[in-house]
Amino acid sequence: MNSDNDPNHAPLRDVAQSPEATARYLADVQRVLLDIGKNLETLAIETRVHLRKTHVEGDRWYQARLRAMPVEKALGQVLKNLNDLTDGLEKTAYKRRAHDEAVVNTVRTRKEKELERQQKKNPQPLQAAPNQTQQGAQSRNSSYSVPMSIYDLGNRESA
Repeated sequence: MNSDNDPNHAPLRDVAQSPEATARYLADVQRVLLDIGKNLETLAIETRVHLRKTHVEGDRWYQARLRAMPVEKALGQVLKNLNDLTDGLEKTAYKRRAHDEAVVNTVRTRKEKELERQQKKNPQPLQAAPNQTQQGAQSRNSSYSVPMSIYDLGNRESA
């Protein structure tokens, strides 16, 4: 079936379904934005130089700089937003992968909890070996017995 003719085909649907594809796509977008960022940084520098050397007759030495500051600030804000955007793309790729890992872990955790619940509902009776019960009775009678509780610590006989 040709996906170009499919009216329900969304080109990013396949990308969204795979964390690896999502990471690759976001990395490509980030590369483009970083290239744009380099150009914007160059534009900001050139704009700053041009605006600050544009003097009007009667200006004091600082007035051209004051007129340039709002433009410089606006370009600086665009660069800051662009850097925040590229940082957000990295974080999104990481969180996308973490989501898939969480889904896998959730399935495993639920299975483990279900097994624990089943074991609590239907505990397997412990079958004590006959030798162990006899040894327990003998050890209580010997003078080197282990205390059964913290209250028995004072009642122990020393050798």
